[in-house]
Amino acid sequence: MTQRITVIRGDGIGPEIMKSTLRVLDTLDAGLEYDFQLAGVAAQEETGELLPQATLDSITENRIALKAPLTTPVGGGFKSLNVALRKHFDLFANVRPAISFKGTKSRYENIDLITVRENTEGAYLGEGAWTAPDGSRAESKMVVTRAGCERVVRFAFDLARRVGRKKVTAVHKANILKDVTGMFLNVARDVAEEYPDIEFNDLIVDNACMQLVMRPEQFDVIVTTNLFGDIISDLCAGLVGGLGLAPGANIGKDVAMFEAVHGSAPDIAGKGIANPCALLLAAAQMLDHLDQSDKAQRLRQAIAEVIAEGDRTTPDLGGSGNTEQFTDAICERLV
Repeated sequence: MTQRITVIRGDGIGPEIMKSTLRVLDTLDAGLEYDFQLAGVAAQEETGELLPQATLDSITENRIALKAPLTTPVGGGFKSLNVALRKHFDLFANVRPAISFKGTKSRYENIDLITVRENTEGAYLGEGAWTAPDGSRAESKMVVTRAGCERVVRFAFDLARRVGRKKVTAVHKANILKDVTGMFLNVARDVAEEYPDIEFNDLIVDNACMQLVMRPEQFDVIVTTNLFGDIISDLCAGLVGGLGLAPGANIGKDVAMFEAVHGSAPDIAGKGIANPCALLLAAAQMLDHLDQSDKAQRLRQAIAEVIAEGDRTTPDLGGSGNTEQFTDAICERLV
């Protein structure tokens, strides 16, 4: 049976790593049909809109999207399209695995943890955001709801149970932000009581970051709020070699979107040296979501073998290969 998915090639290196990823998925014979749509700078240039209605309609219809990086300016310009997509489709759970690969330049071995980040509330909602006309003051409210906290915590526990994880750690700042993250912590404690088979603990966010650097092996599944999750998931990527190995799944009730979480890297766009691993690993998450876990595992294993071999990996992974050679090596292990 063919599954139709929305494909967004993205900006910068996006089209290059998407080409690589689709080639690998075709080699896997994953039974996917691609509905190509525009978003970001490419969409603005062609249609005058950063996020065309046709793209939103396609995702609504297909319910599955695979997305390469979109450009988000720092400190000005248009707002994050990633945030806009998550909000529009209520993609409340962001799932970011961090897994060690032999052959990478990382400080640790045998890291295998998952961060589940609340995706639609908190600081990134920008409730009531404004800047004084003279630039002297800026404000933005942080708003969470009990329902929002409960559904992401429950998602984390259900995920842990489904994939055989043994522990969930709730990360918060309830000692200072007593109302906003205090609610998150209280809800997490309540939900944890419904999962007696899963060990539960909680950590203040600054301590959690320190513990991740000192003893990352103590973590299994981390669940946290939007802002803290954004920071912690990148920290976890650093434990295993960087954002080039960091995929992300954004899950809602009706729609799921899978992406490379790194930026569009315009400085290397067109040079043919972009590392496709993050998007490939996101595609593996997508295959899991589509009940093709056997093919997802084959893909992860092929990536691991190529990285361990090292000869044809891209320069950021210490190799001398380019994107196409890296892709060739992965495909050879899948035929």
